[in-house]
Amino acid sequence: MKRTETWGRLWLSAAVLLLAQWSLAAEVLRHTVEADGHPLAVWEKSAPGATEAVLLVHGRTWSALPDFDLQVEGEDLSLMDGLVERGYAVFAVDLRGYGETPRDESGWVTPSRSADDVGAVLEWIAARSDWRVRPHLFGWSMGSTISELAAERHPDAMASLTLFGYWLDLDQVFPPDEPGIEPQRLANTAEQAASDFITPGSISERAVAAYVRLALEKDPVKTDIRAYSDYNALDPSKLRLPVLVIVGEFDPIAPPEIQAKLYRRIGTGHKQWVTVPGGDHAAFLEKPRAYFIRELVAFLEGAGH
Repeated sequence: MKRTETWGRLWLSAAVLLLAQWSLAAEVLRHTVEADGHPLAVWEKSAPGATEAVLLVHGRTWSALPDFDLQVEGEDLSLMDGLVERGYAVFAVDLRGYGETPRDESGWVTPSRSADDVGAVLEWIAARSDWRVRPHLFGWSMGSTISELAAERHPDAMASLTLFGYWLDLDQVFPPDEPGIEPQRLANTAEQAASDFITPGSISERAVAAYVRLALEKDPVKTDIRAYSDYNALDPSKLRLPVLVIVGEFDPIAPPEIQAKLYRRIGTGHKQWVTVPGGDHAAFLEKPRAYFIRELVAFLEGAGH
């Protein structure tokens, strides 16, 4: 056998082994994390030898896997995969009543309860490895306000905070709940599942259909939230860690005036405000995905040093 053939076969074997190892590392794993006795489903995809971790928090209606790990043949859509490719260990939580996490025994979930559950998952992630820094926290849509609340309630639990698609006018005051309200347990719909894809042509019809199928499979019933008045406690001036505010250019749910108000009030000097050109409320799933991930990773790299 010629030496070149021998080296070629050795190189091919090594490449196959590396690909197999990478595939194994990037496989989605399910964990159960206890928070005050309640089981939370936490999903993981990790790069081999990852030294930093990121926790992703989903929005109001849909759970972790439809939002952050959508798989469509021939298309790159998963935010988890995108961060794994950049060397991170990536975790995503199903909050109470979402995905594979059961409802709270009350039938409700509140912003404060969700924020404390996020704090518990961050502590669990921190204990899993000898990370370079504490886990980074990323919240999308309503997950952004939950993540901010978690950062204010558990200020030492994370290395950085990313707020994507921030929807709340910080001068809004929520009234207390009406007495005697009961969970509605309304069915989710395909129309609702497709509603975050706003800009025409920003994502393929096949990908939208896949998202709708997975969203309704994982979250057939809308989670019932009460105590929106918990958000009245939000005070960005308390934030002393690195913060990224990121928003899609065409996101009607997170208009510029809301982002500006949030950004001005953030207490830390280590803060950035990034607009994703051509993106809307689900920019990390759409055509601007590469830009989104590049800007997110640049922030995480700066926050981790």
